[in-house]
Amino acid sequence: MKKILLVEDEKEIRELYALYLTDMGYTVISAEDGNVALQKALAEDWDLMLLDIMLPGQDGIQVLKMIKANERLRDRPVIALTNLNVESVINEIFDLGADGFLVKSEITPDKIVNEVETVLQKYS
Repeated sequence: MKKILLVEDEKEIRELYALYLTDMGYTVISAEDGNVALQKALAEDWDLMLLDIMLPGQDGIQVLKMIKANERLRDRPVIALTNLNVESVINEIFDLGADGFLVKSEITPDKIVNEVETVLQKYS
């Protein structure tokens, strides 16, 4: 069973995404801000991170930089979640090593699960 580290500061959205993923057979570990995300990324075993970009504490860009700089974690896939559908932000996310991104306002259960499955297949 694959484990997803879900980083989202909005409780209702975090719970909804966790429900989608759990229903599809994934184990979900949740973090509500960048600092908790980094703690859990280092302490837990996870297969993929869904990372909100706009977070309190350390934002998602900072978290992504730290994950990709960590020798043990750098090869794990990260999908960015953002409402910032701006080319410069999207380019930065991919330049830092993200494997995908989803625009939060356009996410449906199928889209999030499909993106997770597509990225995980690349790492199988």
